[in-house]
Order: sequence, then C-alpha cells, then structure tokens
Amino acid sequence: MDKKSVAAPDFAAPLGTTNRSLPEQICDHIRELIIDGTLEAGTWLRERDLAQRLNVSRIPVREALPVLEAEGFVRMVPRRGAMVTTLTLREAENLYDIRESLEVLAARLAARQARHSPPVALLECLERGRAAAEAGDRHGVEAANAAFHGEILKLSDNPLLQSIMKPIKGRVRWLFHLLPSRDPHSQLLKHQELCDAIASGNPDLAAAVAYAQIVRTRESSLAVLRTLLPES
Repeated sequence: MDKKSVAAPDFAAPLGTTNRSLPEQICDHIRELIIDGTLEAGTWLRERDLAQRLNVSRIPVREALPVLEAEGFVRMVPRRGAMVTTLTLREAENLYDIRESLEVLAARLAARQARHSPPVALLECLERGRAAAEAGDRHGVEAANAAFHGEILKLSDNPLLQSIMKPIKGRVRWLFHLLPSRDPHSQLLKHQELCDAIASGNPDLAAAVAYAQIVRTRESSLAVLRTLLPES
C-alpha cells in the first residue's frame, strides 16, 4: 500500500544557524526523523515540498537526499522523488554481522589507546546515561547511548574505521527504534562493563566483552524483528 507523501517535517533547530553546511543540516534532520519513525517507510520526500516547508532552495535539498540514499535511508525514484526505504530482515542480519566485527574492533582499539590516556569522555557519557535513566528521560538515555558508542569510535583513533562506521551507526539506531524499549538500567550495566574493560587498557578483554554483548542480544532482537520486517 502506498504511503502518503509528506511535504516536510517540522524541525526543532533553525537551519543555517550553525557552521555546518545547509545540506548537512537538512540531511541530519531528515535522517533523525526516519530513525525515530516520524517519517515511515514508503513516505515520499519531494524536493519542492521539502524546500518550501524549510524555506530553503531546492539545491541543498537535492544535495542532501543522495547522501541519505547512500546511507540506505532513502531510495531515489526517477521522475517521482525520494522514498523512505524499508528495512528488511536480511539487512538487520547484515548489520549484526558488521557489529560483531567492526564494533568489536573499535572496542579493541579504544582499549589500546586507554593505555596512554584515561577514557574520561567515555565515563562522562556513562554518567549522562545514568542521570537520564534516573530521571526517566527516555530520549536522554537514547542520546547518551548513541554518544557512548560514538565515543568508543573516537577513542579508537582510527579515521578509516570512523568513516566506515558513520553511515552504519545511523542504520543500527534505526533498527533499535523498531525494537521494544530496552531497560535503561540493564543498558547501563552493559555500558559500565564495556567501559571498565576499555579503561583497563586490555584490548583482548575489551574485544571479548563487546563481542559477547552483541551476540547475547542478537537472537532475541532478530526474533522480534522477524515479526516486523519483510524477509528482503
């Protein structure tokens, strides 16, 4: 069944008010609305409508949409516009395969770097997550979780790995939004365990903890996703 065409979402922050390019800001806004489900699979994103609603020209919108297509969030249809893509079960399985390799590598490299400098920023992310959980702030918890995993990538000190993971991180978050809300306190315990392993400066331990955590949640998550996503 065709989804209705959505002219454009309301954006919280004024566009063009930061030092990032306008296409980047537009891309970020649309990506977040796809991830949180505001823009559902099958929704049409037309250049003209988006530009009018955002009070920008069509050029930065046109530049933003192919980026989202390259990241897997949007599918460009000739003479019709861009459509929000549909995640499939096969893609979910592929994402878990990637996580088992690249997120484990990031944890290993982060622990190696922690030998030289304590992961202060990682601990700060953990504390933000704890404060948000105690306050019952679900969005704050999600933001802190994303920041925590982003900080591990930064700590890896590997620009190539960071570049490879950039589009993947968004798709993993999109996947998690389809799953039932996770217990924030359970998440904090996992993050604390991983943080401690990285802070120990033991790469093998950090990699083992990261791998075990991903594998533990893989089958239970895929069992839920089998009821929600098409096969391919």
